[in-house]
Amino acid sequence: MVSDADIEASLMQHAIARGADKSFCPSEVARALADDWRVLMPRVRTCAARLPLRATQQGAPVDPLTARGAIRLSLAQDPD
Repeated sequence: MVSDADIEASLMQHAIARGADKSFCPSEVARALADDWRVLMPRVRTCAARLPLRATQQGAPVDPLTARGAIRLSLAQDPD
């Protein structure tokens, strides 16, 4: 069983590896963690919401918990 800590660590590792200016699909993390990755997607979004990640749809910020359809995640930008 994949723990939330495993999901959170994988999300952050993925985001850091991509860099601040690149986004990724949360399903990439779910696929890396489980063969039956689709069942992990709600937990991946929940974990993403707790982390310093930015969720977007078509470039616009969204809440990963309430957004419907595909989202992209990236490292949150520090406000200047």
